[in-house]
Amino acid sequence: MEINNPEVLAEMEAVFARYEAALVGNDVAVLDELFWQDERVIRYGGGENLHGAAEILAFRKGRPSTGLQRDLKRTVITTFGREMATASTLFYRAGQPGKVGRQMQTWVKMAEGWRVVAAHVSIIDETG
Repeated sequence: MEINNPEVLAEMEAVFARYEAALVGNDVAVLDELFWQDERVIRYGGGENLHGAAEILAFRKGRPSTGLQRDLKRTVITTFGREMATASTLFYRAGQPGKVGRQMQTWVKMAEGWRVVAAHVSIIDETG
């Protein structure tokens, strides 16, 4: 299995950037598009456990649309073959001093393009 094929890695970096822009811009349609439209998709967040595309979309629609800007650090995207990747990043928000967010996603390239099939987001106290 080839890890980080340059072409596949470039695809994932572009889709991850699109996801990030949609996230901070609260573009619910794009966020919904980029998640697998299936009951088996999972998103564990800071205060919610979401199972299935419908629960994730309901969360997105009900989420406040302000204060979403963030700075990413230590982003690591790794591709495995041509159809599977992970994306992990730390994030910081000006409105949450002393806290660091952690985001991990598993992406799979489906017929319709790259889709998140599992995600985890949490925020912890920053330690050094």
